[in-house]
Amino acid sequence: MKRHIVTLTGIATALFTTLSFSRNAAAQDNWKDHAISPVANPLFFESPLIQSEVKPLYVYHRIDNSFIGGFARVFAVELRYAVSDRLAIIATKDGFIQLRSGVAALRADGWADIGAGFKYALIDDQENNFILTPGLKFELPSGNKRVFQGNGQGEFNPFVSAMKGWKDFHLTGTFGGRIPVNFDQETASIHYSLQFDYYFCQWFIPFGVVNGFTVLSEAKGPAFGVEGFDLINFGTSNAGGFTQVALGGGFRSRLCKAADIGFAYERGVTGPRGLFDERFTTDLTVRF
Repeated sequence: MKRHIVTLTGIATALFTTLSFSRNAAAQDNWKDHAISPVANPLFFESPLIQSEVKPLYVYHRIDNSFIGGFARVFAVELRYAVSDRLAIIATKDGFIQLRSGVAALRADGWADIGAGFKYALIDDQENNFILTPGLKFELPSGNKRVFQGNGQGEFNPFVSAMKGWKDFHLTGTFGGRIPVNFDQETASIHYSLQFDYYFCQWFIPFGVVNGFTVLSEAKGPAFGVEGFDLINFGTSNAGGFTQVALGGGFRSRLCKAADIGFAYERGVTGPRGLFDERFTTDLTVRF
């Protein structure tokens, strides 16, 4: 009888230990469940998370009156496919542009360039809620020149993204460069983004964000004195050192485990504002 009691006690202890380990492992694996991907600056603010998703998005962008005024609308779809738990293929630039500037001669519709590449989670530290993901994209000059696409011979975009979580608070950042194949036709620049978000509940995940671009080199294009922020590379001849920064905020709502919607508003805060007055971005992210 005593031997049976000892045996049952050992089984119970082993079962308790196994369940405790499973709960701890699940808790460690779930820190990303409440994390969100960026909404603002969808072309260059890349999430470090590795996941398969399709993301239709809409952007309404007002152009500052000190430049050409008016607005642009962008309709696009981004795709990401997780080849493994660390490697993803990404396609982050495409879509259709409607340009309605304050100058009658600069009102047109056309297709954007196509940009795609990959990212790899170099560090995925579950215990410390941290992930670091470098990547590389290439943009093909495949778009229509009437909406300031198809310029140059393409450009590379090396970048590194990272995210750190503290329970339901997350800090996400990206730093990268835009390196043209032909420096006479397009300018080189660096881009940098930072987002902080907090998971209040499934329906309300607010965030604040800052996005910036700094021009490093001058090309032989028009003397606008400014550059095109994220969507456009004018190849400006006198924009060396030009920096544009936009501040914004918004929220995501998690419709279900596999889908959420996002909304962001940004405002240019540096002068001259050039192409960036204000921007509204909304998306639907469906993970699979």
